Amino acid sequence: MNEDRHSTEPMQRSWFEKLSQVLMGEPQDRDQLVGLLRDAEQRNLLNPDALAMIEGVLQVSEMQVRDIMIPRSQIVVIDRDAELDEFLPMVIEASHSRYPVIGENKDEVIGMLLAKDLLPFTAGGEANKFDMREILRPAVFVPESKRLDVLLKEFRSSRNHMAIVVDEYGGVAGVVTIEDVLEQIVGEIEDEYDFDEGTSIMQLTENEFTVKALTTVEEFNEYFNTRFSDDEFDTVGGLVINSFGHVPKRGEISVIDNLQFKVLRADNRRVHLLKVERLITKNNMT
Repeated sequence: MNEDRHSTEPMQRSWFEKLSQVLMGEPQDRDQLVGLLRDAEQRNLLNPDALAMIEGVLQVSEMQVRDIMIPRSQIVVIDRDAELDEFLPMVIEASHSRYPVIGENKDEVIGMLLAKDLLPFTAGGEANKFDMREILRPAVFVPESKRLDVLLKEFRSSRNHMAIVVDEYGGVAGVVTIEDVLEQIVGEIEDEYDFDEGTSIMQLTENEFTVKALTTVEEFNEYFNTRFSDDEFDTVGGLVINSFGHVPKRGEISVIDNLQFKVLRADNRRVHLLKVERLITKNNMT
């Protein structure tokens, strides 16, 4: 037993020497630090989830808002002069918790509307008392170049959950939420689209479905009566990413055969959730 103990001492000493270098400010760059952390994970000194979060923290410190924001073209907005019954169906369909309220155009964001603030006017049957200006909340604006770690600190201190992203000319470039930032660190966060853990596909309407990206191609084919090949990709997420040619952002759309795939949730590494819609064609109608 003594021989076994002595045989492992050089290995342990080598790792602790590396760790001491980290604590003394040694590794010379981020790659060396990540390499040391991955070495610790391989030696079971760090579990994979912890390693992933540490790498996410390091990544966030180098990323900017423009890297994760929801682009301007995909923002769901509400006109300041719209009546409640005019935009309520859109709020219900989008199922977001916050909406930018605009004036003449998307570059004129005058405040934020929280979906929960609409409840007294819908549940209580007092729609006639609705006044947008009375429930409007201030909007927060951040530049595209702001670092994510700085933005996260500001979100926490101000208790805001969404910010309007502006470009160098002051125009609206997109929006970013605290969830978008946190998902860069911890990965997927459950939201309003999530459904039972044991379910991969959920039907919304006759032709609309939400599908987890990890659904196997085989299961997808069986459900939708499609014939996508599973030789190259095991999951629907892999199939969709291949159709884009890049890891898509939330809101991006791709059409494969007669199915439209809209990305509901994704981070910079993978797709998590999709909305699938059967497109109505002449062949479908005959």
